[in-house]
Amino acid sequence: MGQETVKNNIIPVLVGFVLSAILLTVIQTPFELSYLAWTAWVPFMLACREDISTRKLLLCAYGVGLCYWFGNLYWLSIVTLPGYLCFPFVQALYWTVLAYCVRFVRRKKWPLFLAAPVIFVGAEAVQGYLGTGFSWYFLAHSQYANLQLIQICDIFGALGVSVLIVMGNGLIAQYLLKQKQLSKGWRIELAIFCAMLAGSWLYGDKRLAETPEYLTQGPLVGSVQPNVPAYVKEEIDKGQEILDGLIDKSDHCIQAGAKLVIWPETMVLAPMNPQFISSLYRDAPISRQFRRHILDFCRDNTYVLFGASSVNTRLDNIDQYNSAFLYRPDGQADPKRYDKIHLVPFGEYIPFKESAPWIYRSILFLTPYDYDYNLTAGTDHTPFAVNIDETTYRFGVLICYEDTDPTVTRKHVLDENGNKRCDWLVNISNDGWYVFFKDKKVRPTVELAQRTAISVFRCIENRISIIRSVNTGISCLIEPTGKIRNDFQAGNLPETAMQRQGVEGWFVDTVPIDSRITCFSRYGRWLDWALIVFFVALFGLAVYDRRRNKPKAGE
Repeated sequence: MGQETVKNNIIPVLVGFVLSAILLTVIQTPFELSYLAWTAWVPFMLACREDISTRKLLLCAYGVGLCYWFGNLYWLSIVTLPGYLCFPFVQALYWTVLAYCVRFVRRKKWPLFLAAPVIFVGAEAVQGYLGTGFSWYFLAHSQYANLQLIQICDIFGALGVSVLIVMGNGLIAQYLLKQKQLSKGWRIELAIFCAMLAGSWLYGDKRLAETPEYLTQGPLVGSVQPNVPAYVKEEIDKGQEILDGLIDKSDHCIQAGAKLVIWPETMVLAPMNPQFISSLYRDAPISRQFRRHILDFCRDNTYVLFGASSVNTRLDNIDQYNSAFLYRPDGQADPKRYDKIHLVPFGEYIPFKESAPWIYRSILFLTPYDYDYNLTAGTDHTPFAVNIDETTYRFGVLICYEDTDPTVTRKHVLDENGNKRCDWLVNISNDGWYVFFKDKKVRPTVELAQRTAISVFRCIENRISIIRSVNTGISCLIEPTGKIRNDFQAGNLPETAMQRQGVEGWFVDTVPIDSRITCFSRYGRWLDWALIVFFVALFGLAVYDRRRNKPKAGE
């Protein structure tokens, strides 16, 4: 009886899972504790013991995983409380699969040094693809400021950094599980890991050192940052007031020399496509008024890129898009527009509307709106062209969470012939959805800093600058090396980029243009797919092995 109690003691398991949950949380917060990532999964691996039943192990993993995701996705509750209450239940399933696979590997006495990256980073890869993908809380993101280490992303993508970190975790776990009895094999693995770490560091040092050879200085670009909570932006009568604020800040950008000024996503509160403006819809006069106002401002001044909705009518259907528009200093609207391709589930569309209407109707409550709101996804990676000082520059636009999608980003950068078609990228976003509003002040959440950190990896993967214009923050310029610039040529935002949260302002800076075309840009997420294949294969093997060995009742 006493042995059975010891065997099924879940306390050490819970402690291990909770420790990993704490470490994984603190490395994704702006507390400069990124070095803890190198041990974050070690307690989890130690907790996947063989002397506890599978059922109890998986229940513990799911319970702690649930708490982890509820704690880390708290900012989602501001947008959709029902979505927040449901999404962690899905995400926590990853933890049960992780625990199941780790225990299988430990039972087989396979080296965690090799198996851990397949398990943990394989799960990150699946998370980044499943549905529309949720590329968030990856181990690599904790290292966004460690520039020398993360330059390998131009070959492997962000998950290449995660692989290196988890290898270190696996090595430490092996050492502890062997109770410090160092075998020859462990020493070889340690040598391999040190060589890989040193190689990554040296590669990063080389890439950083050579960067000036491939850079040219682009034009002066201005970024405007309003500080408007989402609920205010949704009030249509606030549209003119918000537009006046954007133009006022843009005036400062122009006086500082900006030839292109960028406004955030959907901050012009009316559909702005020509088809809608020329229509007889009730809100069309507002669209026409805003169009005249912006064009009058641009004329003989500057280019303005801004976000607004588009409404197209066809037969009995109305298609609505989240779009980016470019107005020119010749007083004309550019005929091109970019429609957002990567839509956010439940925020911008509800799944199953056409394929399974009964499911669609049952999950409508997950949307943050009190009406049926669905956007249509764009299909073209539209580049915009601007002629500044007798030079033509081209740039692509990432709207909102598109900067978390490596595939959308790389398709903006390279054309069908493998040539670099953009000199830089613009990220326009409205993160006013993810802030609290208390005592008439915007209170930012950790989402703002995490989004900025994720953008860093898109820059390195494609060797391209990203200039961000984000409502409530963080608006900044990120260089092709992934360096977040903490200063600017002119502006009134806080000098340190990560402090530009819950404030309004503007800045102007010169955009660096990198001529390099990377392996990642050419071949995409090849490592992600390899990890998914191995991860699924390992999980399948673990399930097959358990069934073949017919565990005793109660296990």
